[in-house]
Amino acid sequence: MVVLLDARLRDQDASETTREIMTEAPTPIVILSDESDGGEVETSLHALRVGALAVTPKPKAPSDAGFDAAARQLIENAKAMAGVRLVRRWSERPKLPRLRNARSGRVIAVAASTGGPAALQQVFGAMPADFPVPILVVQHIAPGFVDGLISWLGDTGGLRVKKAIENESLQPGTVYVAADGRHLGVSMDGEVRLSRDPAIEGFRPSATFLFDSVGRVFGSGAVGVILTGMGRDGAEGLRTLRGCGGHVVAQDEKSSVVFGMPSAAIDAGVVNVILPLSEIAAHLVKIVEREER
Repeated sequence: MVVLLDARLRDQDASETTREIMTEAPTPIVILSDESDGGEVETSLHALRVGALAVTPKPKAPSDAGFDAAARQLIENAKAMAGVRLVRRWSERPKLPRLRNARSGRVIAVAASTGGPAALQQVFGAMPADFPVPILVVQHIAPGFVDGLISWLGDTGGLRVKKAIENESLQPGTVYVAADGRHLGVSMDGEVRLSRDPAIEGFRPSATFLFDSVGRVFGSGAVGVILTGMGRDGAEGLRTLRGCGGHVVAQDEKSSVVFGMPSAAIDAGVVNVILPLSEIAAHLVKIVEREER
């Protein structure tokens, strides 16, 4: 069973409806939203925070161009989400200490899919504002919703969240989110690299592209984090990152909405540590501090 919920409800905010459903009778929910309507995008992201699994563009009128493609995407998303096993909501974010004597020359790469927006919010919201390492993110999300996701995550805590721009220098305490239809990586000079290379296992941006890139450039200074998501995107890229001396963190099954992506990485034998979502931010802080000792 799956619930298709319009972001623009007549009598109640869709995020509140999502909260009520997830409290009373937890059921997979897909939010239908107009990606060109800022209010609907914001509502959709709040719905993801309180338990919706995915957001997908609303099909327009049957006479409009792109209707068939949008309708197919909606049907595919609904079928995929109908079989998802739901878990309880995650605990509130922990309080973390301020960082001391953190090492430069490191980078953290994070990838997520189904359940990812809420997971990213919890991780970033728990990290200190003076976190001295840049973070690159690939989140599988419907086209047109990246800007809303960035704005929403930026309100979470002290980290700066922005869309990645070609050739910009990586700055500490900044989260760089992959744009629609572009792979995200880093150049040998440690700058943002965007690519229109073909999709990898159906994804562009691809988690594998990101992990492979940061592993090759930063070596032992690279940390890969694989969060909740459907499929196995990222596993092969993490193989490169781990082989180059990097450190790999996977979200555990109990706290994952969908355990596909973390499970694929674990099965590939490339994960250093498996953690509940609530412990990942603290682990990243410890990694950065430990390298200076």
